[in-house]
Amino acid sequence: MSTESTKTEVGSYFISNYPPYSQWKGDHLDAVTGAMQAPPAADTPLGLYLHIPFCRKRCKFCYFKVFTDQNAKDIEAYVSALCREIELVSKLPVMGDRQFRFVYFGGGTPSFLSSRQLTSLVDRLRANINWDKAEEVTFECEPGTLQENKVKTLKELGVTRISLGIENFSDSVLEENGRAHLSKEVYRAWDWIQAADFANVNIDLISGMVGETWDNWKYNISQTIKLSPESITIYQMELPFNTVYSKDILGNKIETPVADWETKRAWLNYAYDEFLNAGYKISSAYTVVKDNNKVNFSYRDNLWGGADLLATGIASFGHVGGVHYQNKADMKQYKTDLTELGKLPLGRGYVATPHQLLVREMILQLKRGFLDVGYFKQKFNVDITERWKSEFEQHQSDEMLTVTPDRIELTRKGFLHADALLPPFFEDEFQGIRYT
Repeated sequence: MSTESTKTEVGSYFISNYPPYSQWKGDHLDAVTGAMQAPPAADTPLGLYLHIPFCRKRCKFCYFKVFTDQNAKDIEAYVSALCREIELVSKLPVMGDRQFRFVYFGGGTPSFLSSRQLTSLVDRLRANINWDKAEEVTFECEPGTLQENKVKTLKELGVTRISLGIENFSDSVLEENGRAHLSKEVYRAWDWIQAADFANVNIDLISGMVGETWDNWKYNISQTIKLSPESITIYQMELPFNTVYSKDILGNKIETPVADWETKRAWLNYAYDEFLNAGYKISSAYTVVKDNNKVNFSYRDNLWGGADLLATGIASFGHVGGVHYQNKADMKQYKTDLTELGKLPLGRGYVATPHQLLVREMILQLKRGFLDVGYFKQKFNVDITERWKSEFEQHQSDEMLTVTPDRIELTRKGFLHADALLPPFFEDEFQGIRYT
């Protein structure tokens, strides 16, 4: 990916970690186990991710591990395995005496579970862990899976932040892209969510979906402003290799149906302007918020600052003590490891060097819109403005950011190109390779 790119090519990606996932290997698992069996580093925050891999439909742009054909028995078997994993995780030395600072239920579609299944899951989880002192407990929801009683159940279970995957307000665009919900389900769910009075409700939108037009995009923004959520996340459509759209493009040699980068960035730029006029503030390259004091994005900011993340569920990604890992992605193997062998379902890992941990924090924090030079001097003993002088000078020449001795800040143009700015900071051996 480069700042010059126009067409959205297969293989484009959202950068969420470093080194690239393609470099994580099974022969690093001994190091993963070693990190889990060691006490935590002092003052390192701890988070928990739980992957719920079930969906009503698979979106054509989705690249996550999801299942759409599971019955109640299958779901219960998975939930039982997940609870067993939490039990094992709760006893790891790396837990120490730390409280979870943040918890994230992701997917898939966590709200696919029924109220009864959710209550049962949380009751079993709380036999081994609790998140009573967490700053943030996030739960991803697909509008069509919600009912009034389920929304109330989520509030009772301690969820503080709802992330509602609306993506678009046009039924034709939703249907074309394989979304399971329609717009009427959005408005119905919104009333229930508002009545439950969650501390933070986030709406997800995607610029560049197949079938989107300027008129449609403007409508999406106006409808979002009318709903007035605490925060809004806007993703620019990517084409990782394992999406339905990507497979069609590669297999059938059809033209990419996703909007080009110039269009997506123009739409994002328009959204920024409209949201700022409505009283929001830019919080990252993807996010605007109403009140920075109310919305702290604990999950994002702690992860980008090097927190430990205990990841549970099939194919989930985590890291402890500077060592990255991913759980097994095969459902049978995942459940067998837990329910029959009584061991964690670790699939692959990567032992990051101190330099790689520095790069990871720097590129992820740049997506927030600024870098505190003193933070990196204190934590890594490196002056990033000198270490990557030529890279920052090039980005500054391209009007993507500004550099001072104490602070690096993205310009509006830089916010629009955020992910494209990051690969130049990758080590030589990771330049131009497949990311996932």
